[in-house]
Amino acid sequence: MKNLLFVSALAAFAATSAPAQTIVFGAGYADFSEEQSVDQAIFSLEYQHRPFHEATRFSATWGGALSVDEDGDTHIGLGLIGFYTFADRWFLEGSVMPGYYDQSNVLNDLGGSFQIRSLFGIGYTLNNGNAVSLAITHKSNASTQEENPGVNAFLVRYHYAF
Repeated sequence: MKNLLFVSALAAFAATSAPAQTIVFGAGYADFSEEQSVDQAIFSLEYQHRPFHEATRFSATWGGALSVDEDGDTHIGLGLIGFYTFADRWFLEGSVMPGYYDQSNVLNDLGGSFQIRSLFGIGYTLNNGNAVSLAITHKSNASTQEENPGVNAFLVRYHYAF
């Protein structure tokens, strides 16, 4: 009976001590496609929920992301995130997050307020469960509007697991 209680307590501790969610802080540079646009620093904040699907090396979850550049151009989106782990603590990350874009600088018009942010990144998980990553993002309206110039960004990111 003592062994059963010990194993149950250990299983409960393991289940509650594993990180279930992540906040990702990012900073980088945004490169707008239009010549007259203003390329500039960009900052991002992302929430990643605990995975709803886990396989041997792949997991999928949902999340939300907010990005703001120096001029105040803002995008907020919700969508799916996938992770593929390899080589011990290394991982690839991809996401698609449709959302709302608000331009503060008229030169940074992306063709409408509906924009889809896609992301591809590579990262490394630290000993404490947090991670660091490099990511490339692209925002565009997927040709749902007449104009679709888009913006690409390169980000350095810190993943805080809790």
